[in-house]
Amino acid sequence: MTTPAGTPGPPADDRPLAVLVIDDERPALDELTWLLRRDPRVGEVHATDSPTDALRLLRQLEVDAVFLDVQMPGLSGIDLAQVLAQFRSPPATVFVTAHDEHAVEAFDLHAVDYVLKPVREQRLAEAVRRVVAAVRAEPVAADPGEEQVAVERGGVTRFVAVSRIRHVEAEGDYARLHVDGESHLVRTPLSQLEQDWSAVGFVRIHRSRLVNTAYVEELHVDAGRCWVVVDGADLQVSRRHTRELRDLLVRRGRPRSSPTPGDPS
Repeated sequence: MTTPAGTPGPPADDRPLAVLVIDDERPALDELTWLLRRDPRVGEVHATDSPTDALRLLRQLEVDAVFLDVQMPGLSGIDLAQVLAQFRSPPATVFVTAHDEHAVEAFDLHAVDYVLKPVREQRLAEAVRRVVAAVRAEPVAADPGEEQVAVERGGVTRFVAVSRIRHVEAEGDYARLHVDGESHLVRTPLSQLEQDWSAVGFVRIHRSRLVNTAYVEELHVDAGRCWVVVDGADLQVSRRHTRELRDLLVRRGRPRSSPTPGDPS
Protein backbone atom coordinates (compact mmCIF):
# COMPACT_ATOMS: atom_id res chain seq x y z
CA MET A 1 0.00 0.00 0.00
CA THR A 2 1.03 3.59 -0.49
CA THR A 3 2.43 5.10 2.69
CA PRO A 4 3.90 8.62 2.93
CA ALA A 5 7.46 8.90 4.20
CA GLY A 6 7.82 8.34 7.92
CA THR A 7 4.81 6.00 8.24
CA PRO A 8 5.35 2.23 8.56
CA GLY A 9 3.65 0.18 5.87
CA PRO A 10 0.93 -2.39 6.58
CA PRO A 11 1.68 -6.12 6.62
CA ALA A 12 1.28 -8.21 3.49
CA ASP A 13 -2.03 -10.13 3.15
CA ASP A 14 -4.12 -11.94 0.59
CA ARG A 15 -6.78 -9.32 -0.06
CA PRO A 16 -7.46 -8.13 -3.63
CA LEU A 17 -5.19 -5.41 -4.96
CA ALA A 18 -6.14 -1.77 -4.83
CA VAL A 19 -4.75 0.08 -7.86
CA LEU A 20 -4.66 3.53 -9.37
CA VAL A 21 -4.65 4.00 -13.16
CA ILE A 22 -3.25 7.23 -14.65
CA ASP A 23 -3.47 8.12 -18.33
CA ASP A 24 -4.27 11.48 -19.92
CA GLU A 25 -5.95 9.77 -22.90
CA ARG A 26 -9.47 8.92 -21.78
CA PRO A 27 -10.08 5.94 -24.12
CA ALA A 28 -6.83 4.30 -22.99
CA LEU A 29 -7.69 5.04 -19.35
CA ASP A 30 -11.15 3.48 -19.66
CA GLU A 31 -9.81 0.42 -21.48
CA LEU A 32 -7.10 -0.27 -18.90
CA THR A 33 -9.52 0.28 -16.04
CA TRP A 34 -11.97 -2.18 -17.58
CA LEU A 35 -9.29 -4.81 -18.14
CA LEU A 36 -8.00 -4.53 -14.57
CA ARG A 37 -11.50 -4.88 -13.13
CA ARG A 38 -11.85 -8.15 -15.03
CA ASP A 39 -8.85 -9.62 -13.19
CA PRO A 40 -9.98 -11.52 -10.04
CA ARG A 41 -6.79 -10.51 -8.23
CA VAL A 42 -7.75 -6.85 -8.46
CA GLY A 43 -10.30 -5.23 -6.17
CA GLU A 44 -10.59 -1.45 -6.10
CA VAL A 45 -9.61 0.35 -9.29
CA HIS A 46 -9.28 4.14 -9.11
CA ALA A 47 -8.66 6.12 -12.29
CA THR A 48 -7.66 9.64 -13.27
CA ASP A 49 -6.51 11.41 -16.42
CA SER A 50 -4.53 13.99 -14.44
CA PRO A 51 -1.08 13.36 -12.90
CA THR A 52 -1.67 16.24 -10.48
CA ASP A 53 -4.97 14.73 -9.39
CA ALA A 54 -3.15 11.40 -9.02
CA LEU A 55 -0.84 12.87 -6.40
CA ARG A 56 -3.85 14.12 -4.45
CA LEU A 57 -5.49 10.71 -4.63
CA LEU A 58 -2.31 8.97 -3.52
CA ARG A 59 -2.35 11.05 -0.34
CA GLN A 60 -5.95 10.09 0.34
CA LEU A 61 -6.07 6.48 -0.76
CA GLU A 62 -4.13 3.36 0.07
CA VAL A 63 -3.16 1.58 -3.13
CA ASP A 64 -0.88 -1.34 -3.83
CA ALA A 65 0.05 -0.43 -7.39
CA VAL A 66 0.01 2.41 -9.89
CA PHE A 67 -0.45 1.77 -13.62
CA LEU A 68 0.63 4.91 -15.44
CA ASP A 69 1.41 6.29 -18.86
CA VAL A 70 4.83 7.83 -19.52
CA GLN A 71 4.11 10.81 -21.74
CA MET A 72 1.54 13.08 -20.12
CA PRO A 73 1.25 16.89 -20.11
CA GLY A 74 2.73 18.70 -17.14
CA LEU A 75 3.93 15.94 -14.86
CA SER A 76 5.20 12.96 -16.89
CA GLY A 77 4.90 9.37 -15.75
CA ILE A 78 8.63 9.29 -15.06
CA ASP A 79 8.32 12.44 -12.92
CA LEU A 80 5.42 10.94 -11.01
CA ALA A 81 7.28 7.68 -10.43
CA GLN A 82 10.20 9.65 -9.00
CA VAL A 83 7.81 11.20 -6.48
CA LEU A 84 6.39 7.79 -5.58
CA ALA A 85 9.89 6.48 -5.02
CA GLN A 86 10.23 8.90 -2.10
CA PHE A 87 7.37 7.22 -0.20
CA ARG A 88 8.51 5.01 2.63
CA SER A 89 6.49 2.11 1.17
CA PRO A 90 5.96 3.12 -2.45
CA PRO A 91 3.28 1.33 -4.49
CA ALA A 92 4.40 -1.07 -7.17
CA THR A 93 4.76 0.86 -10.43
CA VAL A 94 3.77 -0.47 -13.84
CA PHE A 95 4.35 1.73 -16.88
CA VAL A 96 1.76 1.28 -19.64
CA THR A 97 2.86 3.23 -22.69
CA ALA A 98 3.11 3.29 -26.46
CA HIS A 99 6.78 4.31 -26.25
CA ASP A 100 9.52 1.75 -25.57
CA GLU A 101 12.43 4.18 -25.32
CA HIS A 102 11.79 4.89 -21.62
CA ALA A 103 12.38 1.31 -20.45
CA VAL A 104 15.82 2.07 -19.02
CA GLU A 105 14.46 5.00 -16.99
CA ALA A 106 11.69 2.71 -15.73
CA PHE A 107 14.30 0.18 -14.62
CA ASP A 108 16.19 2.90 -12.75
CA LEU A 109 12.98 3.64 -10.85
CA HIS A 110 12.52 -0.06 -9.97
CA ALA A 111 9.34 -0.45 -12.00
CA VAL A 112 7.68 -3.83 -11.59
CA ASP A 113 6.80 -4.02 -15.29
CA TYR A 114 6.74 -2.07 -18.55
CA VAL A 115 3.77 -2.86 -20.80
CA LEU A 116 3.46 -1.57 -24.35
CA LYS A 117 0.21 -0.37 -25.89
CA PRO A 118 -2.06 -1.61 -27.27
CA VAL A 119 -2.44 -3.64 -24.08
CA ARG A 120 -3.35 -7.29 -24.44
CA GLU A 121 -5.33 -8.84 -21.58
CA GLN A 122 -2.88 -11.74 -21.29
CA ARG A 123 0.08 -9.37 -21.08
CA LEU A 124 -1.69 -7.25 -18.46
CA ALA A 125 -2.39 -10.40 -16.45
CA GLU A 126 1.37 -11.01 -16.32
CA ALA A 127 1.90 -7.46 -15.06
CA VAL A 128 -0.67 -8.06 -12.31
CA ARG A 129 1.12 -11.28 -11.38
CA ARG A 130 4.34 -9.33 -10.94
CA VAL A 131 2.55 -6.73 -8.83
CA VAL A 132 1.13 -9.46 -6.59
CA ALA A 133 4.60 -10.96 -6.18
CA ALA A 134 6.02 -7.54 -5.32
CA VAL A 135 3.41 -6.44 -2.78
CA ARG A 136 3.23 -9.83 -1.07
CA ALA A 137 6.99 -9.80 -0.50
CA GLU A 138 8.69 -8.48 2.61
CA PRO A 139 8.70 -4.66 2.93
CA VAL A 140 12.44 -4.57 2.31
CA ALA A 141 13.70 -6.30 -0.81
CA ALA A 142 16.21 -9.08 -0.39
CA ASP A 143 18.82 -7.20 -2.40
CA PRO A 144 17.60 -3.69 -3.27
CA GLY A 145 20.96 -2.76 -4.75
CA GLU A 146 21.14 -5.58 -7.29
CA GLU A 147 21.62 -4.23 -10.79
CA GLN A 148 19.19 -5.16 -13.54
CA VAL A 149 19.14 -4.69 -17.27
CA ALA A 150 16.13 -4.08 -19.53
CA VAL A 151 15.71 -6.63 -22.33
CA GLU A 152 12.99 -6.96 -24.95
CA ARG A 153 11.45 -9.99 -26.62
CA GLY A 154 8.33 -10.02 -28.76
CA GLY A 155 7.46 -6.45 -27.85
CA VAL A 156 7.64 -7.20 -24.11
CA THR A 157 10.24 -5.46 -21.94
CA ARG A 158 11.55 -7.42 -18.97
CA PHE A 159 14.15 -6.68 -16.32
CA VAL A 160 16.85 -9.30 -15.80
CA ALA A 161 19.17 -9.33 -12.81
CA VAL A 162 22.78 -8.98 -13.95
CA SER A 163 23.73 -11.74 -11.51
CA ARG A 164 21.70 -14.21 -13.63
CA ILE A 165 23.64 -13.49 -16.83
CA ARG A 166 26.11 -16.30 -17.61
CA HIS A 167 28.13 -14.76 -20.44
CA VAL A 168 27.97 -11.99 -23.01
CA GLU A 169 29.14 -11.93 -26.62
CA ALA A 170 29.71 -8.96 -28.89
CA GLU A 171 27.60 -8.42 -32.00
CA GLY A 172 28.90 -5.21 -33.52
CA ASP A 173 27.69 -2.27 -31.45
CA TYR A 174 25.31 -4.62 -29.65
CA ALA A 175 25.83 -7.34 -27.06
CA ARG A 176 24.03 -10.66 -26.65
CA LEU A 177 23.27 -11.66 -23.07
CA HIS A 178 22.98 -15.36 -22.26
CA VAL A 179 20.74 -15.99 -19.26
CA ASP A 180 18.71 -19.00 -18.09
CA GLY A 181 18.93 -20.77 -21.44
CA GLU A 182 17.81 -17.70 -23.38
CA SER A 183 19.65 -14.88 -25.14
CA HIS A 184 18.78 -11.20 -25.41
CA LEU A 185 20.28 -8.52 -27.65
CA VAL A 186 20.94 -5.13 -26.00
CA ARG A 187 22.10 -1.91 -27.61
CA THR A 188 25.28 -1.61 -25.55
CA PRO A 189 28.84 -2.35 -26.71
CA LEU A 190 30.78 -5.09 -24.96
CA SER A 191 33.45 -2.63 -23.82
CA GLN A 192 30.85 -0.64 -21.88
CA LEU A 193 29.43 -3.74 -20.20
CA GLU A 194 32.95 -4.84 -19.26
CA GLN A 195 33.47 -1.51 -17.53
CA ASP A 196 30.05 -1.46 -15.86
CA TRP A 197 30.00 -5.06 -14.64
CA SER A 198 33.61 -5.77 -13.69
CA ALA A 199 32.79 -5.08 -10.04
CA VAL A 200 30.18 -7.87 -10.01
CA GLY A 201 32.40 -10.62 -11.40
CA PHE A 202 32.39 -10.21 -15.17
CA VAL A 203 35.75 -10.56 -16.91
CA ARG A 204 36.79 -10.51 -20.55
CA ILE A 205 38.05 -13.83 -21.82
CA HIS A 206 38.16 -12.94 -25.50
CA ARG A 207 37.87 -9.80 -27.59
CA SER A 208 34.25 -10.72 -28.24
CA ARG A 209 33.17 -12.27 -24.94
CA LEU A 210 32.69 -11.64 -21.21
CA VAL A 211 31.89 -14.32 -18.64
CA ASN A 212 30.33 -14.13 -15.21
CA THR A 213 32.94 -15.93 -13.10
CA ALA A 214 30.22 -17.14 -10.72
CA TYR A 215 29.09 -19.56 -13.46
CA VAL A 216 32.49 -20.87 -14.56
CA GLU A 217 32.33 -24.62 -13.89
CA GLU A 218 35.69 -25.73 -15.29
CA LEU A 219 38.89 -24.27 -16.68
CA HIS A 220 40.88 -26.28 -19.22
CA VAL A 221 44.36 -25.59 -20.58
CA ASP A 222 45.76 -27.98 -23.17
CA ALA A 223 48.60 -27.52 -25.66
CA GLY A 224 48.44 -23.76 -25.45
CA ARG A 225 44.66 -23.65 -25.82
CA CYS A 226 42.41 -22.52 -22.98
CA TRP A 227 38.66 -22.67 -22.52
CA VAL A 228 36.11 -22.49 -19.74
CA VAL A 229 32.87 -24.37 -19.26
CA VAL A 230 29.88 -22.17 -18.48
CA ASP A 231 26.43 -23.77 -18.26
CA GLY A 232 27.79 -26.77 -20.15
CA ALA A 233 29.14 -24.67 -23.04
CA ASP A 234 32.84 -24.55 -23.95
CA LEU A 235 33.96 -20.93 -24.33
CA GLN A 236 37.39 -20.16 -25.75
CA VAL A 237 39.78 -17.99 -23.79
CA SER A 238 42.31 -16.00 -25.80
CA ARG A 239 46.01 -16.36 -24.98
CA ARG A 240 46.29 -12.79 -23.72
CA HIS A 241 43.52 -13.36 -21.15
CA THR A 242 44.44 -16.88 -20.04
CA ARG A 243 46.88 -16.12 -17.23
CA GLU A 244 44.76 -13.31 -15.78
CA LEU A 245 41.61 -15.44 -15.80
CA ARG A 246 43.34 -18.47 -14.31
CA ASP A 247 44.91 -16.43 -11.52
CA LEU A 248 41.57 -14.78 -10.75
CA LEU A 249 39.74 -18.09 -10.53
CA VAL A 250 42.45 -19.65 -8.37
CA ARG A 251 42.30 -16.70 -5.95
CA ARG A 252 38.57 -17.22 -5.66
CA GLY A 253 39.00 -20.93 -5.06
CA ARG A 254 37.23 -22.06 -8.20
CA PRO A 255 36.69 -23.81 -10.54
CA ARG A 256 37.99 -27.33 -11.20
CA SER A 257 40.93 -27.13 -13.55
CA SER A 258 42.34 -29.72 -15.92
CA PRO A 259 46.06 -30.57 -15.69
CA THR A 260 48.16 -27.86 -17.25
CA PRO A 261 50.96 -29.27 -19.42
CA GLY A 262 52.48 -25.85 -19.96
CA ASP A 263 51.94 -22.19 -19.52
CA PRO A 264 50.09 -20.95 -22.62
CA SER A 265 50.75 -17.29 -22.02
